[in-house]
Amino acid sequence: MRTVEVLLDEAADLAVRAAWRRLADAGLPSQARHRSPTNSPHLTLASCPELTTPIRWALGEAAATLPLPVRISGVVRYERPTSVLAWALELDSALADLHGQVWDAVASDSPSETLNPLHDPRRWSPHITLGRTRRAGAFADRRVPELLLAPPLSVQLVTLRSYDTETGALEMLEPRF
Repeated sequence: MRTVEVLLDEAADLAVRAAWRRLADAGLPSQARHRSPTNSPHLTLASCPELTTPIRWALGEAAATLPLPVRISGVVRYERPTSVLAWALELDSALADLHGQVWDAVASDSPSETLNPLHDPRRWSPHITLGRTRRAGAFADRRVPELLLAPPLSVQLVTLRSYDTETGALEMLEPRF
């Protein structure tokens, strides 16, 4: 499977990594525990089985819309199928347009049953993951709000990339102007 993700500007990246460290230091699930060199703060836009030529072409157009400013709207928790703690992003029209471009690209040349329904624009909830675990209720800990410093109000989405979940390979998706 290939994910399509967008990376954050340097200041936002550092803020997310600081939140990861604070959670890990408190013994809570944290993305800081993922030691892979591919582990970077990011926003996942979609996933598909492969990046075909038509998908790559369309993703190049989406990459050309970056950088894109977005606002963090607060902390969010998800339960099922895993427990996730994240910073939620405000879904304004520019972010919705970027996501729509990426979704249309992957949906245009992928069998529908291979697409993650949580990435469908009608269900997508943009967020930057801080911690994840299979343990239900892991982020119900009362310390969580005090552990997380206030997130930056605004961040820049700067680089489109793809991650191959089978090989672990990263690919930066270049803009097409």
